[in-house]
Amino acid sequence: MSTTEYVLRPVPQVIAEEVTVPRTTKRWVDWLTTTDHKRIGILYLVTTFVFFILGGIEALLMRAQLSVPNNTLISNEHYNQLLTLHGTTMVFLFVVPIMAGFGNYFVPLMIGARDMAFPHLNALSFWLLLLGGIVFYVTLFFHPPEAGWWSYPPLSSSVYSPSGGQDAWIFLIHITGISSLVGAINFYATIVNMRAPGMSWGRLPLFVWAILIYAILLIIALPPVAAAVTMLLTDRHFGTHFFDPTNHGSPVLWQHLFWFFGHPEVYIMILPGFGIISEVIPVFSRKPVFGYKAIAAATAVIAFLATLVWAHHMFVSPVPVVVLGFFMLSSFLIGVPTGVKVFNWIATLWRGSIVTTASLYFAVGFIAIFILGGITGIFLATFPVDWQLNDTYFVVAHFHYVLMGGAVFSIFAGIYYWFPKMTGRMLNERLGKLSFWVMFVGFNLTFFVQHALGLSGMPRRVYTYPPNQGWSTYNLISSIGSLILGVGILLTVINVARSLRRGAIAGPDPWKGNTLEWFTTSPPPANNFDTIPRVRSVEPMRDIRRQIERQTGVTQKTGGSERYTRV
Repeated sequence: MSTTEYVLRPVPQVIAEEVTVPRTTKRWVDWLTTTDHKRIGILYLVTTFVFFILGGIEALLMRAQLSVPNNTLISNEHYNQLLTLHGTTMVFLFVVPIMAGFGNYFVPLMIGARDMAFPHLNALSFWLLLLGGIVFYVTLFFHPPEAGWWSYPPLSSSVYSPSGGQDAWIFLIHITGISSLVGAINFYATIVNMRAPGMSWGRLPLFVWAILIYAILLIIALPPVAAAVTMLLTDRHFGTHFFDPTNHGSPVLWQHLFWFFGHPEVYIMILPGFGIISEVIPVFSRKPVFGYKAIAAATAVIAFLATLVWAHHMFVSPVPVVVLGFFMLSSFLIGVPTGVKVFNWIATLWRGSIVTTASLYFAVGFIAIFILGGITGIFLATFPVDWQLNDTYFVVAHFHYVLMGGAVFSIFAGIYYWFPKMTGRMLNERLGKLSFWVMFVGFNLTFFVQHALGLSGMPRRVYTYPPNQGWSTYNLISSIGSLILGVGILLTVINVARSLRRGAIAGPDPWKGNTLEWFTTSPPPANNFDTIPRVRSVEPMRDIRRQIERQTGVTQKTGGSERYTRV
């Protein structure tokens, strides 16, 4: 079949005509019973963002408690519960599943598929996530867990945490783990088997590469943590002693099992964000991505090394020094492929025809914040330094620079980039840029000063502190910054709510994108594509536009400079 059969008509005319039929069920029933990957993706995005708001409120309450010395706003017990709820929510109910939401919506579109490989399993994956979140948050009405999101024994044992809240945490890990495992297998099967004609591995979109590696890491990392929480459950209720040192058990065994999952989990959270950045920057630089193969290979290398460095979370545990040296060097090594990605993103921006959208703002902000988080990670990967900084606010600052600054800013870049495709409406760019600057300033006010708190000796996981330690000013700045950060996030929530009703009409390809999701309407029809084009490069939409221009003599407008019609 010749290429011209796909490209003779302008892209705006390549639309699917949906046949209107009488509704037989209510709209909300359609959403509850859907197996459409796009609707499931939206369910993921909305649900996880609700959990994100809950986790943010918990963080604001903790910062309010720490804003002044000797504060009595929140008790020690309630502070530990907030800490556990916040960490667990952000890791297990927000960052990991929201990446699955983006993947559910866009992976089939980007590879030219009609749906995910197993649509019913896809729906099951979402409902298990929601069930896990409900089971966990029901504990608010009883006794929430308070052993931290890592739940180290003996803090999580039946002696120190006898309430059902800790059991709910265990069930959350099991239920969301099954959800993620089912979803990961589905992603893998879809990407391997359902690509469009001509989409070889060397033409796979970088976001799809990131989701593929994300899925593989989930399949590797989830069984150990499932085993660990099962052993913890039997310790608590069935008389076993896997983690009880008084009965020949070992709390260090929990650390090994948990962090063998926990460190790949860091890259499970961040690699899809890397993929989003790798899609956003070339589009708004009006250049092909610099070093496509290097970025794809770096993603795979990061995933491999991520499975080898778990014990750098255990530098203060009773581990031989020679073992600490291995994990220190392997932690340094993981910075090489990460640096490759950063340099390639910067090279893509260099001398490009930059279109300054809110999405690009968040992408560039992500790069700046992630670099700072990586630099502090080098300090913590040096085990003699870690001996001094472990369990201080320096670790809190590093963790949030990498995950909050890294994952969340990339998520917001993806929201501003793909919102037109999902809804057919444009977000307000001015409000989006304002949201970025408020978030950027608030984030750095919140967490940059925490490096100084850690260096001056403030331990993490404490609910109060005396006034004569020199920590008061830093904590007050951090708490004010958290409020500013919350306002920045609220601005995007307002932007989304307004734009759903009043946003400018987007059209099929408002950004002049590179990948196949822009080939169909906004939002896409149920079957995604009436005609699936043959892929001939890593930028199939650019190829289509060039062919149209050659054959019609009409230059396609750049979405970033068009005026859109308001309705």
